[in-house]
Amino acid sequence: MKIIKRGVALALIAACGLASLPAQAYEKDKTYKITILHTNDHHGHFWRSEYGEYGLSAQKTLVDGIRKEVAADGGSVLLLSGGDINTGVPESDLQDAEPDFRGMNLIGYDAMAVGNHEFDNPLTVLRQQEKWSKFPFLSANIYQKSTGERLFKPWALFKRQDLNIAVMGLTTDDTAKMGNTEFFDDIEFRKPADEAKRVIQELQQNEKPDMIIAITHMGHYDNGEHGSNAPGDVEMARSLPAGSLAMIVGGHSQNPVCMAAENKKQVDYVPGTPCAPDRQNGIWIVQAHEWGKYVGRADFEFRNGETKLVHYQLIPVNLKKKVVYPDGKSERILYTPEIAENPQMLSLLTPFQNKGKAQLEAKIGTLTGRLEGDRSKVRFVQTNMGQLLLAAQMARTGADFGVMSGGGIRDAIDEGNITYKDVLKVQPFGNLVVYADMSGKEVIEYLTAVAQMKPDSGAYPQFANVSFVAKDGKLNDLKIKGEPVDPAKTYRIATLNFNATGGDGYPHLDNKPGYVNTGYIDAEVLKQYIEQHSPIDANALEPKGEVSWQ
Repeated sequence: MKIIKRGVALALIAACGLASLPAQAYEKDKTYKITILHTNDHHGHFWRSEYGEYGLSAQKTLVDGIRKEVAADGGSVLLLSGGDINTGVPESDLQDAEPDFRGMNLIGYDAMAVGNHEFDNPLTVLRQQEKWSKFPFLSANIYQKSTGERLFKPWALFKRQDLNIAVMGLTTDDTAKMGNTEFFDDIEFRKPADEAKRVIQELQQNEKPDMIIAITHMGHYDNGEHGSNAPGDVEMARSLPAGSLAMIVGGHSQNPVCMAAENKKQVDYVPGTPCAPDRQNGIWIVQAHEWGKYVGRADFEFRNGETKLVHYQLIPVNLKKKVVYPDGKSERILYTPEIAENPQMLSLLTPFQNKGKAQLEAKIGTLTGRLEGDRSKVRFVQTNMGQLLLAAQMARTGADFGVMSGGGIRDAIDEGNITYKDVLKVQPFGNLVVYADMSGKEVIEYLTAVAQMKPDSGAYPQFANVSFVAKDGKLNDLKIKGEPVDPAKTYRIATLNFNATGGDGYPHLDNKPGYVNTGYIDAEVLKQYIEQHSPIDANALEPKGEVSWQ
Protein backbone atom coordinates (compact mmCIF):
# COMPACT_ATOMS: atom_id res chain seq x y z
CA MET A 1 0.00 0.00 0.00
CA LYS A 2 1.17 3.48 -0.85
CA ILE A 3 2.15 5.60 2.16
CA ILE A 4 0.03 8.72 2.53
CA LYS A 5 2.04 11.92 2.65
CA ARG A 6 0.82 14.82 4.73
CA GLY A 7 -1.38 17.07 2.62
CA VAL A 8 -1.25 14.75 -0.40
CA ALA A 9 -4.58 13.51 -1.72
CA LEU A 10 -5.34 9.81 -1.88
CA ALA A 11 -6.31 8.63 -5.30
CA LEU A 12 -8.26 5.60 -4.11
CA ILE A 13 -12.02 5.65 -3.66
CA ALA A 14 -13.95 3.79 -0.98
CA ALA A 15 -17.49 3.48 -2.29
CA CYS A 16 -20.29 3.17 0.24
CA GLY A 17 -22.05 0.63 -1.94
CA LEU A 18 -25.34 2.52 -1.77
CA ALA A 19 -25.50 3.96 -5.28
CA SER A 20 -28.36 1.65 -6.28
CA LEU A 21 -30.68 2.98 -3.55
CA PRO A 22 -33.43 5.48 -4.31
CA ALA A 23 -32.56 9.15 -4.75
CA GLN A 24 -31.05 10.69 -1.64
CA ALA A 25 -31.43 14.09 -0.03
CA TYR A 26 -27.99 15.14 -1.16
CA GLU A 27 -27.62 17.49 -4.10
CA LYS A 28 -26.47 15.93 -7.36
CA ASP A 29 -22.95 16.85 -8.54
CA LYS A 30 -22.22 18.65 -5.27
CA THR A 31 -19.11 17.76 -3.28
CA TYR A 32 -19.67 17.45 0.47
CA LYS A 33 -16.78 17.55 2.92
CA ILE A 34 -16.96 15.30 5.99
CA THR A 35 -14.19 15.06 8.60
CA ILE A 36 -14.15 12.09 10.98
CA LEU A 37 -12.13 12.62 14.17
CA HIS A 38 -11.43 9.61 16.34
CA THR A 39 -9.75 8.33 19.53
CA ASN A 40 -9.82 4.99 21.35
CA ASP A 41 -8.68 3.18 24.50
CA HIS A 42 -8.75 6.29 26.66
CA HIS A 43 -8.40 4.23 29.87
CA GLY A 44 -8.95 7.03 32.36
CA HIS A 45 -6.36 9.50 31.02
CA PHE A 46 -8.48 12.62 31.51
CA TRP A 47 -5.50 14.51 32.95
CA ARG A 48 -2.16 15.25 31.27
CA SER A 49 0.70 12.85 32.03
CA GLU A 50 3.58 13.68 34.35
CA TYR A 51 5.46 14.94 31.28
CA GLY A 52 2.59 17.15 30.13
CA GLU A 53 1.45 14.80 27.38
CA TYR A 54 -2.13 14.21 26.09
CA GLY A 55 -5.13 14.83 28.43
CA LEU A 56 -8.63 16.08 27.60
CA SER A 57 -7.78 19.76 28.11
CA ALA A 58 -5.30 19.79 25.22
CA GLN A 59 -7.56 17.49 23.21
CA LYS A 60 -10.41 20.00 23.45
CA THR A 61 -8.19 22.80 22.15
CA LEU A 62 -7.14 20.62 19.21
CA VAL A 63 -10.67 19.47 18.34
CA ASP A 64 -12.10 22.99 18.67
CA GLY A 65 -9.47 24.22 16.22
CA ILE A 66 -10.25 21.49 13.69
CA ARG A 67 -14.00 22.14 13.94
CA LYS A 68 -13.42 25.82 13.21
CA GLU A 69 -11.14 25.03 10.26
CA VAL A 70 -13.55 22.49 8.75
CA ALA A 71 -16.55 24.78 9.17
CA ALA A 72 -14.71 27.62 7.44
CA ASP A 73 -14.14 25.27 4.51
CA GLY A 74 -17.84 24.39 4.34
CA GLY A 75 -17.45 20.95 5.89
CA SER A 76 -18.83 19.00 8.85
CA VAL A 77 -17.27 17.00 11.69
CA LEU A 78 -18.09 13.76 13.50
CA LEU A 79 -16.09 12.88 16.64
CA LEU A 80 -16.07 9.17 17.51
CA SER A 81 -14.49 6.90 20.15
CA GLY A 82 -13.48 3.25 19.77
CA GLY A 83 -14.26 2.60 23.45
CA ASP A 84 -12.49 1.49 26.62
CA ILE A 85 -12.95 4.76 28.49
CA ASN A 86 -12.65 2.86 31.78
CA THR A 87 -9.75 1.46 33.79
CA GLY A 88 -6.11 2.44 33.93
CA VAL A 89 -5.64 5.65 35.92
CA PRO A 90 -6.47 5.52 39.64
CA GLU A 91 -7.81 9.09 39.84
CA SER A 92 -10.36 8.07 37.22
CA ASP A 93 -11.02 4.57 38.54
CA LEU A 94 -11.84 5.80 42.04
CA GLN A 95 -14.49 8.10 40.54
CA ASP A 96 -16.01 5.60 38.07
CA ALA A 97 -14.57 7.61 35.13
CA GLU A 98 -16.97 10.50 35.78
CA PRO A 99 -14.33 13.13 34.89
CA ASP A 100 -13.63 11.31 31.62
CA PHE A 101 -17.23 11.14 30.44
CA ARG A 102 -17.97 14.71 31.50
CA GLY A 103 -14.81 15.84 29.70
CA MET A 104 -15.88 14.00 26.56
CA ASN A 105 -19.22 15.84 26.74
CA LEU A 106 -17.40 19.16 26.77
CA ILE A 107 -15.27 18.20 23.77
CA GLY A 108 -18.42 17.15 21.91
CA TYR A 109 -18.10 13.43 21.20
CA ASP A 110 -20.90 12.17 18.97
CA ALA A 111 -20.77 8.43 19.81
CA MET A 112 -18.58 5.71 21.29
CA ALA A 113 -18.29 1.96 20.90
CA VAL A 114 -18.73 -0.09 24.06
CA GLY A 115 -15.31 -1.55 24.94
CA ASN A 116 -14.55 -4.67 26.96
CA HIS A 117 -13.26 -2.57 29.89
CA GLU A 118 -16.64 -0.89 30.15
CA PHE A 119 -17.55 -4.16 31.91
CA ASP A 120 -14.84 -3.98 34.58
CA ASN A 121 -17.56 -2.64 36.87
CA PRO A 122 -21.12 -3.90 37.44
CA LEU A 123 -23.66 -2.94 34.77
CA THR A 124 -25.17 -0.41 37.20
CA VAL A 125 -21.95 1.66 36.94
CA LEU A 126 -22.03 1.53 33.14
CA ARG A 127 -25.66 2.68 33.14
CA GLN A 128 -24.67 5.60 35.40
CA GLN A 129 -21.90 6.49 32.95
CA GLU A 130 -24.49 6.53 30.15
CA LYS A 131 -26.54 9.01 32.19
CA TRP A 132 -23.51 11.28 32.60
CA SER A 133 -22.83 11.17 28.86
CA LYS A 134 -24.50 13.31 26.20
CA PHE A 135 -23.56 10.85 23.44
CA PRO A 136 -24.75 7.28 22.80
CA PHE A 137 -22.90 4.09 23.76
CA LEU A 138 -23.19 1.81 20.72
CA SER A 139 -22.89 -1.96 20.37
CA ALA A 140 -24.93 -4.14 18.04
CA ASN A 141 -23.64 -7.50 19.27
CA ILE A 142 -24.23 -7.38 23.05
CA TYR A 143 -27.50 -9.04 24.06
CA GLN A 144 -29.40 -9.80 27.24
CA LYS A 145 -29.79 -13.57 27.38
CA SER A 146 -33.10 -13.57 29.25
CA THR A 147 -34.90 -11.27 26.80
CA GLY A 148 -32.96 -11.70 23.57
CA GLU A 149 -32.82 -7.91 23.30
CA ARG A 150 -29.74 -5.78 22.69
CA LEU A 151 -28.31 -4.07 25.77
CA PHE A 152 -27.25 -0.97 23.83
CA LYS A 153 -28.33 0.95 20.76
CA PRO A 154 -26.86 -0.81 17.69
CA TRP A 155 -26.46 2.40 15.71
CA ALA A 156 -27.05 6.15 15.69
CA LEU A 157 -27.99 8.39 12.77
CA PHE A 158 -26.39 11.79 12.20
CA LYS A 159 -27.39 14.53 9.79
CA ARG A 160 -24.47 16.52 8.40
CA GLN A 161 -25.48 19.09 5.81
CA ASP A 162 -27.67 17.08 3.39
CA LEU A 163 -26.04 13.77 4.25
CA ASN A 164 -27.40 10.99 6.46
CA ILE A 165 -24.57 9.19 8.21
CA ALA A 166 -25.12 5.97 10.15
CA VAL A 167 -22.65 4.96 12.87
CA MET A 168 -22.87 1.44 14.27
CA GLY A 169 -20.98 0.00 17.24
CA LEU A 170 -19.40 -3.42 17.76
CA THR A 171 -17.60 -5.01 20.72
CA THR A 172 -15.08 -7.85 20.75
CA ASP A 173 -16.68 -11.17 21.64
CA ASP A 174 -13.56 -11.84 23.73
CA THR A 175 -15.19 -9.59 26.36
CA ALA A 176 -16.97 -12.55 27.93
CA LYS A 177 -13.67 -14.21 28.81
CA MET A 178 -11.59 -11.04 29.36
CA GLY A 179 -13.95 -9.30 31.75
CA ASN A 180 -15.21 -10.28 35.19
CA THR A 181 -17.50 -13.20 34.37
CA GLU A 182 -19.54 -12.58 37.53
CA PHE A 183 -21.02 -9.58 35.69
CA PHE A 184 -22.02 -11.62 32.62
CA ASP A 185 -24.65 -14.02 33.93
CA ASP A 186 -27.33 -12.53 31.68
CA ILE A 187 -25.14 -11.05 28.92
CA GLU A 188 -24.21 -12.58 25.58
CA PHE A 189 -21.56 -11.32 23.18
CA ARG A 190 -22.44 -12.44 19.67
CA LYS A 191 -20.05 -12.54 16.71
CA PRO A 192 -19.47 -8.91 15.65
CA ALA A 193 -19.09 -9.68 11.93
CA ASP A 194 -22.45 -11.50 11.86
CA GLU A 195 -24.18 -8.61 13.58
CA ALA A 196 -22.47 -6.12 11.27
CA LYS A 197 -23.93 -7.82 8.21
CA ARG A 198 -27.39 -7.73 9.77
CA VAL A 199 -27.11 -4.07 10.72
CA ILE A 200 -25.79 -3.00 7.33
CA GLN A 201 -28.69 -4.77 5.63
CA GLU A 202 -31.23 -3.22 8.02
CA LEU A 203 -29.77 0.24 7.56
CA GLN A 204 -29.73 0.00 3.78
CA GLN A 205 -33.31 -1.25 3.67
CA ASN A 206 -34.85 1.01 6.29
CA GLU A 207 -32.73 4.11 6.87
CA LYS A 208 -30.95 4.41 3.51
CA PRO A 209 -27.93 6.33 4.87
CA ASP A 210 -25.45 7.97 2.53
CA MET A 211 -22.50 6.67 4.57
CA ILE A 212 -22.13 3.86 7.10
CA ILE A 213 -19.26 3.98 9.60
CA ALA A 214 -18.48 1.29 12.17
CA ILE A 215 -16.93 2.18 15.51
CA THR A 216 -15.48 -1.01 16.91
CA HIS A 217 -13.61 -2.32 19.89
CA MET A 218 -12.23 -5.47 18.27
CA GLY A 219 -8.54 -4.90 17.49
CA HIS A 220 -6.45 -4.55 14.32
CA TYR A 221 -4.33 -7.58 13.48
CA ASP A 222 -1.98 -7.52 10.50
CA ASN A 223 -3.40 -9.54 7.61
CA GLY A 224 -6.13 -10.86 9.91
CA GLU A 225 -3.69 -12.96 11.94
CA HIS A 226 -5.43 -12.58 15.29
CA GLY A 227 -3.79 -15.48 17.14
CA SER A 228 -5.62 -16.39 20.34
CA ASN A 229 -7.61 -13.13 20.20
CA ALA A 230 -11.09 -12.97 18.71
CA PRO A 231 -11.18 -11.80 15.06
CA GLY A 232 -10.75 -8.06 14.61
CA ASP A 233 -11.40 -5.28 12.11
CA VAL A 234 -9.39 -6.74 9.21
CA GLU A 235 -11.17 -10.08 9.34
CA MET A 236 -14.57 -8.39 9.59
CA ALA A 237 -13.91 -6.01 6.71
CA ARG A 238 -12.99 -8.96 4.49
CA SER A 239 -16.21 -10.78 5.41
CA LEU A 240 -18.55 -7.89 4.55
CA PRO A 241 -19.82 -6.86 1.12
CA ALA A 242 -17.04 -4.88 -0.59
CA GLY A 243 -17.18 -1.19 0.27
CA SER A 244 -20.29 -1.62 2.43
CA LEU A 245 -18.65 0.57 5.10
CA ALA A 246 -16.92 3.84 4.40
CA MET A 247 -14.70 3.36 7.42
CA ILE A 248 -13.99 1.31 10.55
CA VAL A 249 -12.88 3.38 13.54
CA GLY A 250 -11.22 0.80 15.76
CA GLY A 251 -9.77 0.20 19.19
CA HIS A 252 -8.75 -2.60 21.59
CA SER A 253 -5.31 -3.58 20.20
CA GLN A 254 -3.98 -0.12 21.13
CA ASN A 255 -1.78 0.47 18.09
CA PRO A 256 -1.41 3.34 15.68
CA VAL A 257 -2.77 1.77 12.50
CA CYS A 258 -0.22 3.20 10.08
CA MET A 259 0.65 0.79 7.31
CA ALA A 260 4.22 0.19 6.16
CA ALA A 261 3.14 -2.15 3.37
CA GLU A 262 0.07 -4.12 2.38
CA ASN A 263 -1.22 -6.01 5.44
CA LYS A 264 1.73 -4.88 7.58
CA LYS A 265 1.75 -2.01 10.11
CA GLN A 266 4.73 0.20 10.85
CA VAL A 267 6.52 -1.30 13.84
CA ASP A 268 7.55 1.93 15.55
CA TYR A 269 5.41 4.77 14.29
CA VAL A 270 7.02 8.17 14.93
CA PRO A 271 4.56 10.85 16.09
CA GLY A 272 3.98 13.60 13.55
CA THR A 273 5.08 11.58 10.52
CA PRO A 274 2.73 10.53 7.68
CA CYS A 275 0.28 7.74 8.49
CA ALA A 276 -1.35 5.46 5.92
CA PRO A 277 -4.54 3.83 7.25
CA ASP A 278 -5.32 0.24 6.36
CA ARG A 279 -7.72 -0.58 3.55
CA GLN A 280 -9.41 -3.94 3.30
CA ASN A 281 -12.12 -4.89 0.81
CA GLY A 282 -12.78 -1.25 -0.04
CA ILE A 283 -13.09 -0.24 3.64
CA TRP A 284 -10.69 2.13 5.42
CA ILE A 285 -9.58 0.99 8.90
CA VAL A 286 -8.10 3.42 11.44
CA GLN A 287 -7.00 3.35 15.08
CA ALA A 288 -5.35 6.12 17.13
CA HIS A 289 -3.11 4.14 19.51
CA GLU A 290 -4.32 4.81 23.10
CA TRP A 291 -4.86 7.22 26.00
CA GLY A 292 -5.67 10.21 23.78
CA LYS A 293 -2.05 10.34 22.58
CA TYR A 294 -3.42 11.14 19.15
CA VAL A 295 -6.56 12.43 17.52
CA GLY A 296 -7.06 10.70 14.20
CA ARG A 297 -8.36 12.88 11.38
CA ALA A 298 -9.91 11.51 8.19
CA ASP A 299 -11.08 14.07 5.62
CA PHE A 300 -13.65 12.62 3.21
CA GLU A 301 -15.37 14.00 0.16
CA PHE A 302 -18.82 12.70 -0.74
CA ARG A 303 -20.17 13.18 -4.24
CA ASN A 304 -23.04 11.46 -6.04
CA GLY A 305 -23.14 8.49 -3.67
CA GLU A 306 -19.42 7.87 -3.52
CA THR A 307 -17.11 8.56 -0.58
CA LYS A 308 -13.45 9.38 -1.19
CA LEU A 309 -10.77 9.70 1.50
CA VAL A 310 -8.65 12.67 0.49
CA HIS A 311 -6.41 13.02 3.54
CA TYR A 312 -5.60 11.16 6.75
CA GLN A 313 -3.31 11.89 9.68
CA LEU A 314 -2.69 11.04 13.31
CA ILE A 315 -2.27 14.30 15.21
CA PRO A 316 -0.05 13.96 18.32
CA VAL A 317 -1.39 15.58 21.49
CA ASN A 318 1.74 17.05 23.06
CA LEU A 319 3.73 13.82 22.73
CA LYS A 320 7.40 14.10 23.64
CA LYS A 321 10.61 12.20 22.95
CA LYS A 322 13.43 11.77 25.43
CA VAL A 323 16.72 13.28 24.29
CA VAL A 324 19.97 12.30 26.05
CA TYR A 325 22.92 14.67 25.69
CA PRO A 326 26.64 13.76 25.71
CA ASP A 327 26.99 14.95 29.30
CA GLY A 328 24.38 12.41 30.37
CA LYS A 329 21.63 14.97 30.99
CA SER A 330 18.30 14.42 29.30
CA GLU A 331 15.08 16.24 28.57
CA ARG A 332 11.78 15.58 26.84
CA ILE A 333 11.09 17.52 23.67
CA LEU A 334 7.80 17.89 21.81
CA TYR A 335 7.47 16.08 18.48
CA THR A 336 5.10 18.78 17.19
CA PRO A 337 4.14 22.29 18.34
CA GLU A 338 2.56 22.45 21.78
CA ILE A 339 -1.23 22.46 22.08
CA ALA A 340 -2.47 24.72 24.87
CA GLU A 341 -4.85 23.36 27.48
CA ASN A 342 -8.42 24.62 27.30
CA PRO A 343 -9.25 26.72 30.42
CA GLN A 344 -12.88 25.59 30.55
CA MET A 345 -11.82 21.94 30.53
CA LEU A 346 -9.18 22.56 33.19
CA SER A 347 -11.84 24.19 35.37
CA LEU A 348 -14.06 21.12 34.96
CA LEU A 349 -11.36 18.50 35.59
CA THR A 350 -9.18 20.08 38.30
CA PRO A 351 -11.53 19.26 41.21
CA PHE A 352 -11.69 15.62 40.07
CA GLN A 353 -7.90 15.46 39.77
CA ASN A 354 -7.36 16.97 43.22
CA LYS A 355 -9.91 14.68 44.83
CA GLY A 356 -8.30 11.57 43.37
CA LYS A 357 -4.75 12.68 44.02
CA ALA A 358 -5.34 13.26 47.72
CA GLN A 359 -6.28 9.60 48.17
CA LEU A 360 -3.40 8.21 46.20
CA GLU A 361 -0.15 9.95 47.01
CA ALA A 362 0.45 8.50 50.46
CA LYS A 363 3.60 6.35 50.68
CA ILE A 364 2.96 2.71 51.58
CA GLY A 365 6.47 1.27 51.18
CA THR A 366 9.80 1.38 49.35
CA LEU A 367 11.27 -0.62 46.50
CA THR A 368 14.83 -1.49 45.48
CA GLY A 369 15.04 -2.20 41.75
CA ARG A 370 12.18 -2.25 39.23
CA LEU A 371 9.10 -4.45 39.32
CA GLU A 372 8.39 -5.38 35.70
CA GLY A 373 4.74 -5.06 34.76
CA ASP A 374 4.99 -3.80 31.21
CA ARG A 375 2.49 -5.28 28.73
CA SER A 376 5.36 -6.40 26.47
CA LYS A 377 6.74 -8.56 29.31
CA VAL A 378 3.88 -9.89 31.45
CA ARG A 379 2.15 -11.38 28.41
CA PHE A 380 5.31 -13.17 27.23
CA VAL A 381 7.54 -14.16 30.16
CA GLN A 382 7.49 -14.69 33.92
CA THR A 383 8.19 -11.45 35.81
CA ASN A 384 9.07 -10.30 39.31
CA MET A 385 5.84 -8.30 39.40
CA GLY A 386 3.89 -11.50 38.87
CA GLN A 387 5.83 -13.06 41.72
CA LEU A 388 5.00 -10.17 44.06
CA LEU A 389 1.29 -10.14 43.27
CA LEU A 390 1.00 -13.88 43.74
CA ALA A 391 3.08 -13.77 46.94
CA ALA A 392 0.57 -11.27 48.34
CA GLN A 393 -2.37 -13.48 47.35
CA MET A 394 -0.73 -16.63 48.76
CA ALA A 395 0.09 -14.85 52.03
CA ARG A 396 -3.52 -13.74 52.48
CA THR A 397 -4.97 -17.18 51.70
CA GLY A 398 -2.31 -19.55 53.05
CA ALA A 399 -2.02 -21.07 49.56
CA ASP A 400 0.67 -23.45 48.35
CA PHE A 401 0.92 -21.87 44.90
CA GLY A 402 -0.51 -19.05 42.85
CA VAL A 403 -1.57 -18.47 39.24
CA MET A 404 -2.99 -15.45 37.43
CA SER A 405 -3.22 -14.24 33.85
CA GLY A 406 -0.56 -11.74 32.81
CA GLY A 407 -3.20 -9.44 31.31
CA GLY A 408 -4.31 -8.61 34.86
CA ILE A 409 -1.01 -6.80 35.43
CA ARG A 410 -1.27 -3.31 33.99
CA ASP A 411 1.86 -1.38 34.97
CA ALA A 412 5.41 -1.50 36.33
CA ILE A 413 6.75 0.13 39.52
CA ASP A 414 10.15 1.84 39.48
CA GLU A 415 12.66 1.98 42.31
CA GLY A 416 11.91 4.31 45.23
CA ASN A 417 8.79 5.04 47.24
CA ILE A 418 5.64 3.03 46.50
CA THR A 419 2.30 4.81 46.74
CA TYR A 420 -1.27 3.56 46.72
CA LYS A 421 -1.50 5.04 43.22
CA ASP A 422 1.32 2.77 42.04
CA VAL A 423 -0.55 -0.26 43.37
CA LEU A 424 -3.83 0.72 41.72
CA LYS A 425 -2.12 1.26 38.38
CA VAL A 426 -0.76 -2.29 38.58
CA GLN A 427 -4.12 -3.80 39.58
CA PRO A 428 -6.90 -1.42 38.49
CA PHE A 429 -9.76 -3.88 38.02
CA GLY A 430 -10.91 -4.42 41.59
CA ASN A 431 -10.80 -8.22 41.32
CA LEU A 432 -11.20 -10.32 44.45
CA VAL A 433 -8.65 -12.74 45.87
CA VAL A 434 -9.94 -16.32 45.98
CA TYR A 435 -8.57 -19.76 46.74
CA ALA A 436 -9.48 -23.36 46.11
CA ASP A 437 -8.40 -26.63 47.71
CA MET A 438 -7.78 -29.37 45.15
CA SER A 439 -6.30 -32.83 44.98
CA GLY A 440 -2.92 -33.24 43.34
CA LYS A 441 -4.68 -34.94 40.43
CA GLU A 442 -6.89 -31.87 39.93
CA VAL A 443 -3.84 -29.60 40.25
CA ILE A 444 -2.07 -31.49 37.46
CA GLU A 445 -5.13 -31.17 35.20
CA TYR A 446 -5.56 -27.50 36.02
CA LEU A 447 -1.93 -26.47 35.49
CA THR A 448 -1.71 -28.52 32.29
CA ALA A 449 -4.67 -26.58 30.88
CA VAL A 450 -3.39 -23.19 32.03
CA ALA A 451 0.09 -23.83 30.63
CA GLN A 452 -1.45 -24.03 27.14
CA MET A 453 -2.40 -20.33 27.23
CA LYS A 454 -0.41 -18.59 24.53
CA PRO A 455 2.11 -15.75 24.87
CA ASP A 456 1.11 -12.39 23.43
CA SER A 457 -2.31 -12.61 25.02
CA GLY A 458 -3.81 -11.48 28.30
CA ALA A 459 -4.31 -15.14 29.18
CA TYR A 460 -0.56 -15.88 29.35
CA PRO A 461 -0.10 -17.22 32.93
CA GLN A 462 2.15 -15.97 35.70
CA PHE A 463 3.06 -18.73 38.20
CA ALA A 464 4.41 -18.77 41.78
CA ASN A 465 5.73 -21.84 43.67
CA VAL A 466 5.24 -23.85 40.47
CA SER A 467 7.89 -25.47 38.27
CA PHE A 468 7.59 -27.60 35.13
CA VAL A 469 8.82 -28.18 31.60
CA ALA A 470 5.94 -28.08 29.12
CA LYS A 471 6.23 -30.15 25.96
CA ASP A 472 3.60 -31.40 23.50
CA GLY A 473 0.74 -30.37 25.76
CA LYS A 474 2.12 -32.16 28.82
CA LEU A 475 3.95 -30.94 31.93
CA ASN A 476 7.12 -32.77 32.79
CA ASP A 477 8.79 -32.60 36.21
CA LEU A 478 5.82 -30.72 37.69
CA LYS A 479 6.51 -29.52 41.23
CA ILE A 480 4.77 -27.37 43.85
CA LYS A 481 7.12 -25.63 46.29
CA GLY A 482 9.98 -27.72 44.93
CA GLU A 483 8.30 -31.08 45.58
CA PRO A 484 6.74 -33.40 42.98
CA VAL A 485 2.96 -33.17 42.94
CA ASP A 486 1.33 -36.01 44.87
CA PRO A 487 -1.98 -36.91 43.15
CA ALA A 488 -3.50 -37.90 46.52
CA LYS A 489 -2.41 -34.81 48.45
CA THR A 490 -4.52 -31.64 48.86
CA TYR A 491 -3.10 -28.36 47.60
CA ARG A 492 -4.40 -24.79 47.85
CA ILE A 493 -4.25 -22.40 44.88
CA ALA A 494 -4.51 -18.62 45.22
CA THR A 495 -5.81 -16.64 42.26
CA LEU A 496 -8.33 -13.95 41.38
CA ASN A 497 -12.07 -14.38 40.93
CA PHE A 498 -11.61 -13.25 37.32
CA ASN A 499 -9.60 -16.38 36.47
CA ALA A 500 -11.45 -18.66 38.90
CA THR A 501 -14.77 -17.96 37.18
CA GLY A 502 -13.42 -18.70 33.71
CA GLY A 503 -11.89 -15.33 32.77
CA ASP A 504 -9.37 -15.48 29.89
CA GLY A 505 -10.60 -19.01 29.23
CA TYR A 506 -9.11 -20.47 32.42
CA PRO A 507 -10.67 -23.65 33.89
CA HIS A 508 -13.42 -22.92 36.40
CA LEU A 509 -12.52 -23.22 40.07
CA ASP A 510 -15.72 -21.67 41.43
CA ASN A 511 -17.61 -24.95 40.98
CA LYS A 512 -15.28 -26.89 43.28
CA PRO A 513 -16.30 -27.74 46.90
CA GLY A 514 -13.07 -26.22 48.21
CA TYR A 515 -13.58 -22.81 46.51
CA VAL A 516 -13.61 -19.69 48.70
CA ASN A 517 -14.03 -16.08 47.63
CA THR A 518 -12.29 -14.06 50.34
CA GLY A 519 -13.95 -10.80 49.37
CA TYR A 520 -10.59 -9.01 49.57
CA ILE A 521 -9.82 -6.67 46.65
CA ASP A 522 -6.54 -7.54 44.91
CA ALA A 523 -5.05 -4.04 45.13
CA GLU A 524 -5.83 -3.85 48.84
CA VAL A 525 -4.16 -7.23 49.40
CA LEU A 526 -1.07 -6.04 47.51
CA LYS A 527 -1.02 -2.75 49.40
CA GLN A 528 -1.08 -4.51 52.75
CA TYR A 529 1.60 -6.99 51.69
CA ILE A 530 3.90 -4.15 50.62
CA GLU A 531 3.32 -2.34 53.92
CA GLN A 532 4.22 -5.50 55.86
CA HIS A 533 7.26 -6.51 53.77
CA SER A 534 8.81 -3.15 52.84
CA PRO A 535 11.42 -2.58 51.61
CA ILE A 536 10.61 -4.83 48.62
CA ASP A 537 13.67 -6.30 46.88
CA ALA A 538 12.83 -6.55 43.18
CA ASN A 539 15.91 -8.64 42.40
CA ALA A 540 15.00 -11.28 44.99
CA LEU A 541 11.67 -11.74 43.21
CA GLU A 542 13.21 -12.38 39.78
CA PRO A 543 12.02 -15.70 38.28
CA LYS A 544 14.80 -18.24 37.85
CA GLY A 545 13.46 -20.33 34.99
CA GLU A 546 11.14 -22.40 37.13
CA VAL A 547 8.68 -22.83 34.25
CA SER A 548 9.62 -23.36 30.62
CA TRP A 549 8.04 -24.38 27.33
CA GLN A 550 9.72 -26.50 24.66
